[in-house]
Formats: sequence, structure tokens, C-alpha cells
Amino acid sequence: MGSLQDNGRVSASKTRPQPAAAESSGVRLPWLVAGGVLAIVGVVGAMMFSGAAVARPLLDPGAAVRWGLPLALAVHNVAVATVVGALVFAVVILPRDAAARRTGSSSHQHPAAPGAEHPAFSRVMTLASVAAVVWTIAAVAVLVLTYADVSGQSISGSSNYTASLIYFVSNFPTGQAWLAVTIFAAVVTTLCFGVRNLAALAVTLVLAMLGMMPQALIGHSSSSNDHEGAVNSLALHIAGVALWFGGIVALAVVSPKLGKLTGPVLKRFSTLALFGFVVVTASGVVNASIRVTSWHQLFTSAYGQLIMAKTVAVLVLGAIGYMHRQWIIPRLTRNTANTAGTAKATFSTRRVLWQLIAAEVLLMGVTSGIAVALSRSAPPEPTTFSPDATPAFILSGYELPPPLEFSRWFTEWRVDWLWLTFVLGTSVAYILGFIKLRRRGDSWPVIRMISWLVGMVALFYITSGGPSVYGLVLFSAHMVDHMALMVVAPLFMVMGAPISLALKALTPRRDGSRGVREWILAIVHSRFSAVVTHPLFAAANFACQRGWVVRSVRSYW
Repeated sequence: MGSLQDNGRVSASKTRPQPAAAESSGVRLPWLVAGGVLAIVGVVGAMMFSGAAVARPLLDPGAAVRWGLPLALAVHNVAVATVVGALVFAVVILPRDAAARRTGSSSHQHPAAPGAEHPAFSRVMTLASVAAVVWTIAAVAVLVLTYADVSGQSISGSSNYTASLIYFVSNFPTGQAWLAVTIFAAVVTTLCFGVRNLAALAVTLVLAMLGMMPQALIGHSSSSNDHEGAVNSLALHIAGVALWFGGIVALAVVSPKLGKLTGPVLKRFSTLALFGFVVVTASGVVNASIRVTSWHQLFTSAYGQLIMAKTVAVLVLGAIGYMHRQWIIPRLTRNTANTAGTAKATFSTRRVLWQLIAAEVLLMGVTSGIAVALSRSAPPEPTTFSPDATPAFILSGYELPPPLEFSRWFTEWRVDWLWLTFVLGTSVAYILGFIKLRRRGDSWPVIRMISWLVGMVALFYITSGGPSVYGLVLFSAHMVDHMALMVVAPLFMVMGAPISLALKALTPRRDGSRGVREWILAIVHSRFSAVVTHPLFAAANFACQRGWVVRSVRSYW
């Protein structure tokens, strides 16, 4: 009888689905370590290829600095991207409470104490905390090594070296930028260890994003021919890489703890990764076109060839993301909806999913190494001011535009890539929300969509057209630009009612996480929103703006 019962249990275990195996699958630690190793290999290989690590004939700081600085930069870039990706997962992708873990299962399974954190949330916050510590240490190392590289001195502990380093940090833009990065990193590290409230974590995420921006103000972008375009496109590139690459790392680390959340989490991150891919690709093209101005330079210079290698890697990563969206996610969703007899198919799909993500981690490691080598390599176009540069070019980064005439309000353009990204992103989001409501059978006035698009066109003209070009050199044009930005574009944007559209179009979350809709509701109903939207606050703000304009006009005349 005992043997029959045992055989019955064995046969039942063979026929019964084994969800635990699928839930425990994920990207293992060796793959993450391999990605880090490949980042170092990418740095070394690309530096040797471009010749950026060759000893300089004058003021050479030594091999330790020449190789130590790019390696420290690689660690810094990976760490800050990981911090941003982990915080994005904690703030907008994963549920914080462990109660979400019981979704879809019986109430007696996976018991959790009230207020207990979801295992995936706990792991991603641990990742953010550890990566923030590494970010801070790496930022300090980059700061010290950057001074040694700029001054042509090897690292020393002498009092003269220390005094010179303090002077560099206090008075030179490069030193001030890296000091700001270090301060941001230290603050974010403290917050990652000390807070778990979602609103506080959202603030921490904003600080982490701001902590990356000083990098866009130094290096090749600081004195490029198109200064504003180079800085803005690089800022967008850094932010897009952090969201995309950091998100991949966070997804890989948290993967063993996702379980039944795998499908929803992957779907949410896929949308973010698509945004990151578009931003990284577009900003990379803009930034490369500023530094490489001909096809000959692209194919014959070491800098251009590194750009092509990086472009190929990004396109391969985009193809893997396309496979996720078109094949992996639909199969996971279909298998989850039809649980009967699909355990084997689900396990197979998840195995392919984690294999692809492991491949992405490896490829992104190499790509990040190439990016660091590009930042240390000399581009074909000079990034220093020529001896005959005019004062206008030195001060503003551009030559003076032609004398202002009425027609030139509409013919002079200088694209602001940050505002263009905002205009295109919000316009596409608005149109998609409008289409979603119409397909669902809900009504939304067409005139509102037209009003929003008119506001976006006006915003693009104000920030990239004649008012922006002449606003840098003429006070009158600057005031026209300022007032139009405050009055004209917002008027049409408000009539478009984007918040109401978003609340109607976005699907509410059911697993305890906060998506875009939930964050909009939280901000709209917050005390901060109640204060800034109060009529008395608006009147005081308008009075302050009017006073500033009057004082500016009086001081000008």
C-alpha cells in the first residue's frame, strides 16, 4: 500500500505543473559579473584602438592615471545607471508591499506580515544602495584622477598637490562639475539607505538624474561648434542610457524574485526601454553629427569607427527589445491567462527571456566601455576655441545672428534638443491617448487635441525659432521669448487638458505599484499642488514675474 501511495505521489508530481521552477528562474550572478568584466574589456580595447592611452609628449601624468581614469569612469557610469534603474523599478514598476506577491494565489500561500516589503522591492533597493556607494567612491576617484590628468601630475599625497587639487575643485568648471557629482552621489546614497516612502524615493530618483547632468557640461561638449546642441544632446543621451541600461541591470538582478510579476514587470519596463532606445539613438546621432561632420571622418578616423561600433551594438540591443515586445511578452501574457497545461511553455518562454536579458547585459557592458573610450578620444572636429574666435562665440557658443528684421523671426532657427524631445514625446503620448479613448468608445473633443498640438508647435517655435536665437543677444527679443514662454504656449496646453486625458486613458494598477496614473493622482491631490494652484499663489507669482520684468527693463535703459 505504501509503495502504491508513493508511486501515486511520484506520478502526480510528474504530471502536475511545476510553477516554482519557473518562478525561481532569472539571470544569475555570473552573468552580471561577466557584464562588468566586458565593460572593462571594452574600455581597454577601445582605448588601445583609438590611441587615447598613449603617453603624451608633454605633461604626461603616467600610465596609472592614463588607464585609471577611464576605468574609474566606466565604474562610475555603470554605477550611476544602476542607481537610476533600480530607483525607477522601486518607484514606478514594482509594488512595495509583499501583499502583491499573493496576487493570483490562495490567501494561505506566501503569508506576509502587514507592511512587509515585497522581496523584489527589497532586492532592488539593496541594489540601489550598493550601487550608490560605488557611485560615490567612483566619483571621488574620477575627481582626483581628472585633476591629475589635466595638470599632468602623478597622484601625490604632498601638501602642494592637495592645495592644487582644492584650487582645481573650487575654481575650474571641470573640478566644480565633478565635485557637484560627488555631492549628489553622497546625498543619494544616504537617501537610498534611509528612506522607503515612495514619495521620498521619487525625490531620490530626481536627485540621481540631476547628479548625472554635470557630465554633459564638460569634456567635448563644453566648447563644441554647436555648444547648446552638444550639451543638450549629451544630457539626453546620458539620461536615456541610465534609464535603459540601468533598467536592464535592475531587471536582471531582481529577476529571481519576480515570480508571477514577471509578465507585468517586463511589459512596463519594455515601454521604458523603448523610450530609452529612441532617446539614446536620436541623441547619439545628433551628438555624433556635431563632432563628425563628414562620411570620410566617420569611416577613416578611429573616433568615427568607434561610433559605428557603438551604433551597431545599440541596434542589436534594439532588435532584442523588439523580440521582447513582439514575441516574449505576448507569450507570457497568453500563458498566464491560460494556466492549464502551459507550465512547460511558460518555463521555456521565461528561460529564453532571461537568456536574452543576460545577452543584453553582456552587450551593454561592452557598449559602455566603448562610450568611455569615446569620451577620452579626440574627435575629428576640434573641441577648443580657435585663436580668432569672436567674443560672441566665446560667451554664447555661437556667432552673432544677422541683424533682426521681421522675416528673420521666422527664418532663423537653432534647435533646442531638450525642448524638441519634450514636444515630440508629449505630442505622441497625447495622440496615443486620444486614439485609445476613441477605440474604447469614449469621447474626447478633437478641439482639445488640436489645442494641445498648437501649444506644442508654439513651444517649439519659442524655444528653437527666432525668439530663442535673438533672445541670446537682444534684450527685447529675450523679453518676447520669456513672455511667450510664460503666456502663449501654456494657454493652448491648458485648454488641451492633458491631465484629464491621461487619467481617462491610462489603466489603473491592481498590484499595489504606482504607475504614471497613480503618480498623477498623488501629485494632483498633494499639499504641494494645492498650494501652487491656489489663486493667491498664482497672483503672487505673477506679481513677482512682473516686478522682475520691470526691473530688467529699467536696468537695461
